[in-house]
Amino acid sequence: MPDIHEAIEKARKTLGPRVAIVGHHYQSDGIIRHVQISGDSLELSQKVAAIEAENIVFCGVHFMAESAALLARPGQKVYLPAPDANCVMAQMTPAPLLDAALEKLCSGGQKVLPLAYVNTSFAVKAVVGKYGGAVCTSANAERMMRWAFKQSDKVLFLPDKNLGRNTAKQLGLMPEEQLILDVRGKGSRIGSITPSAKLLLWPGLCAIHARFKLSHINELRAKHPGIKIAVHPECPPEIVNASDAAGSTSFLIRFAQETPDGAVIAIGTEINLVRRLMLQHKGRITILPLFTSACSDMAKTTPEALLSCLTDIISGQGRHTPVTVDEQTAPPARAALNRMLDACRS
Repeated sequence: MPDIHEAIEKARKTLGPRVAIVGHHYQSDGIIRHVQISGDSLELSQKVAAIEAENIVFCGVHFMAESAALLARPGQKVYLPAPDANCVMAQMTPAPLLDAALEKLCSGGQKVLPLAYVNTSFAVKAVVGKYGGAVCTSANAERMMRWAFKQSDKVLFLPDKNLGRNTAKQLGLMPEEQLILDVRGKGSRIGSITPSAKLLLWPGLCAIHARFKLSHINELRAKHPGIKIAVHPECPPEIVNASDAAGSTSFLIRFAQETPDGAVIAIGTEINLVRRLMLQHKGRITILPLFTSACSDMAKTTPEALLSCLTDIISGQGRHTPVTVDEQTAPPARAALNRMLDACRS
């Protein structure tokens, strides 16, 4: 029986320039070894728009493939090797509930501009675009929040309250200027917003980064005096505040690259990336995981799933069908994404 990785490479070579395999940093090494383009959410959004291949195989989760489908050229097809790979955080904002909440918030002439983390569904991005809002990633959240406040006195950040609060601190917003919304009961619990509340926060979070605790930081500092700790900004604010640095997955990669030889660091994010960095810098620096936290949805994209997807593209049949978006509601969603890309180019 041929090695599965050999079979994947054979299928990729059969497709040649007709296929581009892209993958998020949180994918396993068994997937990353086959991707032609890797990156964080911002990098992949920027790079997908320039891909010319007829077929884009997106090794990640569903909202990422949806974003790729939104940015794809006419005739291009986007495939998700694991169709059931979703994102818990993205599911915390149902589009109808967001629409109802924004309608209520904007009633009476008050303007509230939504700023959606890229970890949201296509339907949510469409609602955000309808209200003139934009998308952001962890790499450009500060830049995009500044952009949003130039458009409106009040901004609704969704769905990650932790990224929202950590970004608010970078902008110098005080705690009393921030309000976590109560969106239960189809948004009926959203009452009048006080004038001091400039940043409204949807009560979502990343289950992977919510696992990190102050005790993890304290234990590592006790065992390794002088250790430097870097975490993802999806972590709770108390974790970010107790760390030495915080930033996107690309930032964390650079943090490891720029660490002086012989140093000891800890990284708090999804374990696949941490382990990859540990191997890449083995012998030069010591990298420790802040805590082992794995994303079960990212893990659904296995080498077997990737091979099956490529085989289906070659044969033109099978369970893998292109990820599509409703073109009737696509314009506002595409506008929300493009506002981010335009702002990052300026």
